[in-house]
Amino acid sequence: MSDRHTINRFGLAAVSLAVALICAGLLALLVRDRWNRPEIKTADEARYATTGQAAQAVGARVLPTDPKLAVEPTPAGPKQAQPANPN
Repeated sequence: MSDRHTINRFGLAAVSLAVALICAGLLALLVRDRWNRPEIKTADEARYATTGQAAQAVGARVLPTDPKLAVEPTPAGPKQAQPANPN
């Protein structure tokens, strides 16, 4: 017999296979998170989902957001270029 230590090739192959499977799983999770967009619900749908249930439990209401105005009103007061107290 030889005095040299032999490498256990089956154990080395098993460890490298486990590392490869873990790396492939992590890569699949990263790709899935990157390509799938979050689910956005309307206020009516959210009333019956978990968010709506949590809001009702504390007494809040889930309402749709106000639509933006087509024309913004002019602010009251002097314009930026005019002094507030002219002499």
